[in-house]
Amino acid sequence: MLEISQELVDAMVAHARADHPDEACGVIAGPAGQDRPQRFIPMANAARSPTFYEFDSMDLLRLYREMDARGEEPVVVYHSHTATEAYPSRTDISYASEPAAHYLLVSTREPAAEEIRSFRIVDGVVSEEEVSIVPTLHD
Repeated sequence: MLEISQELVDAMVAHARADHPDEACGVIAGPAGQDRPQRFIPMANAARSPTFYEFDSMDLLRLYREMDARGEEPVVVYHSHTATEAYPSRTDISYASEPAAHYLLVSTREPAAEEIRSFRIVDGVVSEEEVSIVPTLHD
């Protein structure tokens, strides 16, 4: 199960809306080994596409160096789907390279309200997990 604060969910949804009609993407980092999403890091979609997202390789390298220096890891890897349900595409599955991360998808398709779902993706196997949105995460 992913436990995440309402503030972080709101930030992801706002990012997804702002980048619409292109897919938005980013990472929520947290203390290494603790599975606690804390630091919201919106990233640019280098593909600038409504159907595909891609992290810029140099931005990603800088992010991983920064997380290492801060004792963090990517707890949530998120992106939006602009016209389809919040479920990983074949491309999303093939690019999932963080077996410990929660892959959170936000759908901004119309006319539905935002749909938020979380998945674990390990070796190409997708498992949906419950999302518990809490007012704030406590240390």
